[in-house]
Amino acid sequence: MSKLPHPKDALFEGEKPFPIIPACEHFAGSEKLITKALEFQNKLGGLFDITMDCEDGAQTGKEKEHAEMIVRIQNSELNKHNMSGVRIHDYTNAFWKQDVDIIVPGAGNKIAYITIPKPTKASQVEEMITYIQGAAKKAGITREIPIHVLIETHGALADVDKIAALPWMQVVDFGLMDFISGHHGAIPASCMKSPGQFDHELLRRAKASCVAAALAHGVIPAHNVTLDLKNQYQTYKDAKRAHDEFGFLRMWSIYPTQIQAILDAMAPDYSEVQTSAAILVKAQDAEWGPIQHDGDLHDRATYRYFWEVLQKAKLTGIAIPEEAAKRFF
Repeated sequence: MSKLPHPKDALFEGEKPFPIIPACEHFAGSEKLITKALEFQNKLGGLFDITMDCEDGAQTGKEKEHAEMIVRIQNSELNKHNMSGVRIHDYTNAFWKQDVDIIVPGAGNKIAYITIPKPTKASQVEEMITYIQGAAKKAGITREIPIHVLIETHGALADVDKIAALPWMQVVDFGLMDFISGHHGAIPASCMKSPGQFDHELLRRAKASCVAAALAHGVIPAHNVTLDLKNQYQTYKDAKRAHDEFGFLRMWSIYPTQIQAILDAMAPDYSEVQTSAAILVKAQDAEWGPIQHDGDLHDRATYRYFWEVLQKAKLTGIAIPEEAAKRFF
């Protein structure tokens, strides 16, 4: 093991590094589906996140029991990787504070993130984050609990820059279905699927705005689901287009077969992983000063990019060259 400084120490002095989290987020609502998702997560070795859903997952009248079930599973042995978040109810729903009051004290040290759906303005998100922070403080939880926010209304899109700048923010999610519904027929239902979801001008604008705001504030932009549940290739194509054309770095899954397709589409190119490993090994040997590699000059600015490539490779299951794996992981 090299005694020279590790990239996370050498390349981000005094700065907050960009979050490196899995490229796939799988939604599950019922106890049965959450359990199956955790079993699959353990089988793959923790390559994707799971979002345990209070919003659409809870039966009417059983919201409290549902949140308590989520706390129990969060604290169970099945949750080996601590890579499961929770989507709470939206601001207009009377149960969102109850969700927070149960989930934060019950699982606040294990929960991967809290997802806030359907805000119509930044002030609502700010109020909800403040409430979550207060619940954490009251429970003696000192860590920051990452916050994810769904942009799926006109108001949220108008405030997306303000939302992305809020504290504890980790992910800005684009929610396609509710966003289209909010256009009252101006965007046809066909645009809930490809190619319309990428080609309609209003959707292109919305997606690009979400990605630009997220990246400007050091936050991950996450793409909406593919409705075609069992066509893995369609999921792959959607994830690839979301990543390559729009800059999304994460995507939702709502069916187990979608998970690997998203990971494959969002993964770094294998040749780039090889190049990144070679450059970073050489850079560490040079104590992170400038180097030449294949005739090109590299320094800390490019090292940060290549370090993120290696971290993403690790999180998508791509093999990292042995020397780099030994030094950095």
